[in-house]
Amino acid sequence: MAEPKENEFLDDIADAEAEEFAQSLDELDDEAIEIDELRAERDELKDRWMRALADAENARKRGDKARREAEQYGGSKLARDMLPVFDNMKRAVETITDEQKEASAALIEGIELTMRELLKTFSKHGIEVISPEVGDKFDPNVHEAMFEAPVPGTKSGEIIQVSAQGFMLHDRLLRPAQVGVSSNPG
Repeated sequence: MAEPKENEFLDDIADAEAEEFAQSLDELDDEAIEIDELRAERDELKDRWMRALADAENARKRGDKARREAEQYGGSKLARDMLPVFDNMKRAVETITDEQKEASAALIEGIELTMRELLKTFSKHGIEVISPEVGDKFDPNVHEAMFEAPVPGTKSGEIIQVSAQGFMLHDRLLRPAQVGVSSNPG
């Protein structure tokens, strides 16, 4: 009878060891699960941080672009309003006769000087004159056809008259040049 008690004691030790081993496995499983959860949370936070960083960079780039455009094109409304002043001064200079030049040389010189200064100021701010010539090819990107007429000795699409010069502000059209275009067939 003594032998069964010894075996029971050994069975109790084996059961205790098995129970302790199972408990340590459960703890390891709990730690592994917790580590996996922490890794997933870390990855999510890293992803959110990277996206926030990218959004901030994009906002900075948009702000820089808006600032550059405001610098380049912010004065376009004023420039557009100054174009009729230029047109009127140009017409005035073109209508001066030789008699008027002799009689009012100082006044006319002042008007011409003002015109040159206006063009210099335009150029300083990125405004360039579009000056098409008679015989040039019509370009709808920079010209506005005011009329079409069949003119002998011209090809269809050639400029036959320039009514007003056009203007570019950097790479944008401020006002197209106003022209007459030949409508001769062929």
